[in-house]
Amino acid sequence: MAEIGATLREARMRERIDVSEIEAQTKIRAKYLRALENEEWNLLPGPTFVRSFLRTYAQALGLDDKALVDEYRRVYERPVDLEHQPPVMATGARRQSQRARAGGATSRGYLIAVAAFGLLIALLVVGLIADKKSGSPTSTNSLSARRPSSHHHQATSRAAGSRATSGSSGVVAVSIHPSGPVWVCLIGDGTRKAIPGTTLQPSYTPVTYHARRFTLTLGNDEATIYVDGRPERVPSTSQAIGYTIDSSGRHRLPSGQLPTCG
Repeated sequence: MAEIGATLREARMRERIDVSEIEAQTKIRAKYLRALENEEWNLLPGPTFVRSFLRTYAQALGLDDKALVDEYRRVYERPVDLEHQPPVMATGARRQSQRARAGGATSRGYLIAVAAFGLLIALLVVGLIADKKSGSPTSTNSLSARRPSSHHHQATSRAAGSRATSGSSGVVAVSIHPSGPVWVCLIGDGTRKAIPGTTLQPSYTPVTYHARRFTLTLGNDEATIYVDGRPERVPSTSQAIGYTIDSSGRHRLPSGQLPTCG
């Protein structure tokens, strides 16, 4: 089979199509189209994007996109690249295991909380019976056990006020928690690159970013998105996936409109 880049270039020139026309049609930046034609793979964000861009470009030119992608996989993808794209079944099995472990920890915590609450009720009942027998009013300690402290009440009020202020201002908080290697492009308010097209590892310490609107691309499904502290699961996929995130929630982006941080 002819070289991938030469095949793309010759097909485009044969149809007398300029790169700018392909850019407008596919929404892929011209510099990435030229990188495909020149086989400059290091100028592209990563193997996932190479395959996606190559498939889209080939379809726009009427070429066999599957054959070109298969050729790219055979010649240029290294074993380490394939490791970054685990099979969907393996990912699903791992997630089920994680949910099972989390469910077991939750069940144990719930039983401990119920036991502690039952013990507290029993102590209160015993104290009330003793107070009635002695004819004395309920002790100060019993009241303290039933009524939350003023410090706890103030802390709860401050937390509720902070959430209300964040919601009314339209600002959302976003952080990315990788469970495996995942390429991430996170842009806040249209121009600020919070995570500028970087592969995050599971050891990455998540950072929380604040903006009125985010656009996000993930190279695969090896991550959980936290929006205002709430986890948002990514559906199982081996392809790049993108979202917009604002105060109204998370919205899926069409494949041709994913930000690339290029």
